[in-house]
Amino acid sequence: MRKPLIAGNWKMFLTVEEAQALAKSLCDSDIDYSKCDVLLAPSFTNIYAVHNVVKAAGKPIKVAAQNVYTEDSGAFTGEVSLPMVKSAGADSVILGHSERRNVFGETDEFINAKVHKVLKAGMSVILCVGELLEERESGNANSVVVSQLTKGLANVASLSDIVIAYEPVWAIGTGKTASPADAQAMHKVIRTSIEKLYGKAAASEVRILYGGSVKPDNVTSLMAEDDIDGALVGGASLKAVDFLKIINY
Repeated sequence: MRKPLIAGNWKMFLTVEEAQALAKSLCDSDIDYSKCDVLLAPSFTNIYAVHNVVKAAGKPIKVAAQNVYTEDSGAFTGEVSLPMVKSAGADSVILGHSERRNVFGETDEFINAKVHKVLKAGMSVILCVGELLEERESGNANSVVVSQLTKGLANVASLSDIVIAYEPVWAIGTGKTASPADAQAMHKVIRTSIEKLYGKAAASEVRILYGGSVKPDNVTSLMAEDDIDGALVGGASLKAVDFLKIINY
């Protein structure tokens, strides 16, 4: 049985002090970690602070970076390298988030290079895939998501350190959410594609998260679906009370 993973993507929010306070609130709360894994993805400037809060509390909360560059060092002003985020306390990286694809123009090939970089460093990847509204309305949602998945995992031998996150772009930060049935249908498409690429055992073990306006009032219905193994939570992860309701769904 796949253990659920609830991940909070804090995006470009929270100062160091605010991130520390939120992390402490979560660490001080009653969470049954035997029932789900919890991951926090603060901004680059907050990784070290959040990691230290979690470490001091002795909680099994994972800390992830929201992105990373393909090179370890060099004249790349404004970029952050894998050794930097790893030394700050991150043990995984979110890659291919819709905002990286659609706001910053990252390609599948660039994302795939990052996937290999992170895996080679012994860290885990949350690989995001998802379609735009026009792609769904034109009937191309499945092919777009499968293409992103296949290209993002190109030449990746094992999924043991990979989590997939399906995030319909039209449901991110809009208040719209794919119905549980719609989300399940795409998760099934993703799992079927993984089975074709890696076999039945790998497909049955890989966790596929749903991301797209996950809130306390819809998480239970989403998590009731067979192929939804957790949530990549945006706005609702910025308030301890809301995020805890999602974690303890």
